[in-house]
Amino acid sequence: MADSDRSNRGAQPVSAEHTEWMLVATNTLNKRSQAQARSVSEVRRPAQRRWIRHLVLMSCSAALVGAFWSTRSNWVDEMRLWKAVGDASYVLLLAALVLGPLAKLVPATRGWLRWRRQIGIWFALTASLHGFLILNGWARWSLRRFLGYEFIPQLGQEARLEPGFGLANIIGAVALFLALILAATSSDTALRRLGRPAWSWLHRLAQSVLILSLLHGGYFLFIHYTVSFHKAVPPDLDWFRLPFLGAGVAVIALQAATFIRVSEPGDPASVATAPRRRR
Repeated sequence: MADSDRSNRGAQPVSAEHTEWMLVATNTLNKRSQAQARSVSEVRRPAQRRWIRHLVLMSCSAALVGAFWSTRSNWVDEMRLWKAVGDASYVLLLAALVLGPLAKLVPATRGWLRWRRQIGIWFALTASLHGFLILNGWARWSLRRFLGYEFIPQLGQEARLEPGFGLANIIGAVALFLALILAATSSDTALRRLGRPAWSWLHRLAQSVLILSLLHGGYFLFIHYTVSFHKAVPPDLDWFRLPFLGAGVAVIALQAATFIRVSEPGDPASVATAPRRRR
């Protein structure tokens, strides 16, 4: 009984202030937990969207390669494949470059800008595959063949058959090198580490990639497969010649039109928009 009395005397009633403090602490902890959960969700959601865009573009890239492949049924399979991959990469390059000017001229299309990085990355990937197929198939990992030298039985030695062939391949290699640099820095992490001015300057090289791609592809479409003293002309010219040139010129014209418009004082499109965090 004595122990029971001491136990009852030791149990103090919980005051209203103590109860209120406990409720406040519990509510605070709950709010912090909810905020942390929202923060984790907000971090995961953009990453999930980026991966979804990558999956979509992977499918689109494969579909482009398949479409170009199906249009050249009379070509040798090896040549047919690397040409289809190269054409698909060119289409992706144009798509990546057209989104910026289009967003400034047609504000309703600005939502598509979030796709630009992923499109550029898949352009670099397909262009890399195109380069690999050329090296592995045509050049056979020989630098001299890559530069246009072949063994001529009549001469008993190697000779340069096409003066422009090696130059066109070098131009394509430089374009691929720049594309890989741009793809490697197409992230918010690269933007933070390089700083906005350096990052923006670097990614202006995308215009150089377009010019180099036009020169590289233009040689093979308009010059290489023409009358030559040592090879026959193909029975039918590549159907992609005019679309290749027309689409490239159209993108450059669109970029020029955007530049002219944003240079006009008082135009709403002249307000420069800094790169935003990608969703």
